Amino acid sequence: MEKRKLIIIGSGPAAYTAAIYAARANLQPLVFEGFNAGPPGGQLMTTTEVENYPGFPKGIMGPELMDLFREQAQKFGTTFITEDVTHVDLQSHPFKVEAPSGIAEAEALIIATGATARRLQVPGAKDGEFWQKGVTACAVCDGAAPLFRDKHLYVFGGGDTAVEEAIFLTKFGSKVFIVHRRGELRASKIMAERALKHPKIEIIWNHVLTKVEGDKVVRSITLQDVNTQKETKHEAAGVFFAIGHEPNTGFLKGQLEVEPNGYLKVIKGTTQTNIEGVFAAGDVQDPVYRQAITAAGSGCMAALDAERWLSVREHAHA
Repeated sequence: MEKRKLIIIGSGPAAYTAAIYAARANLQPLVFEGFNAGPPGGQLMTTTEVENYPGFPKGIMGPELMDLFREQAQKFGTTFITEDVTHVDLQSHPFKVEAPSGIAEAEALIIATGATARRLQVPGAKDGEFWQKGVTACAVCDGAAPLFRDKHLYVFGGGDTAVEEAIFLTKFGSKVFIVHRRGELRASKIMAERALKHPKIEIIWNHVLTKVEGDKVVRSITLQDVNTQKETKHEAAGVFFAIGHEPNTGFLKGQLEVEPNGYLKVIKGTTQTNIEGVFAAGDVQDPVYRQAITAAGSGCMAALDAERWLSVREHAHA
């Protein structure tokens, strides 16, 4: 059985940054970077150009940025296992981490498994169709792309996120439509009023998306009236899903405390979970910012928190 001071579960900016810091602190981290649960590298592997990550004024492709993170972690002595973790046992110490190749033991654990954007499962919106070719789940990440400039953009959702994304997109699109399946928004009053008053935003009530079409990129969408079932086709360059994210916590089987929205709960100002020696970083514990740079920042925090915790423990047992 493999025994490590630190095991990191996940991949992407949080996991790889944690690995860089931990490896440089001689903790020789082992990273289970996933395989089937999503591409190693996290959500950035499905984005195209990243223009808001500092240090890359010309922009950088998401997968390339993650390759660089990973390479840096490897350079300092990180070991990678490209498998999904199937089970963890956090009830006894050292913690046990189970994957297809066997069980590993860890004195400290960092969970950085990220979150997955919820998508509407309609024809044209799936991987290999128009996903990331006009269909996206992050306006802040992708909204400034040339593809969306001065075009009609559609946001699907009715909460604060949908309104925030629509307002953000008004900087780029000629017109932004919020499509909601009900007759009123779920968003807070102040946000709903902002949307209703905005000259570039129009709300399409009681409609759902049924189809996305295009050539190399999105060109049109089909909406259906939920009351009459009548379908209408609309010219569109961008389809933005703002229907929330699911933190990737299934493998934990409820062993860690979560917030009411399902995200891992950490002690404010730290990455410490309710179990000593288990830390959480990145989008799995952050429903608010969800950016590559904030994930990387919390990955750094988790590595430093884990290093301190291990050091205090070693001195106590010395």
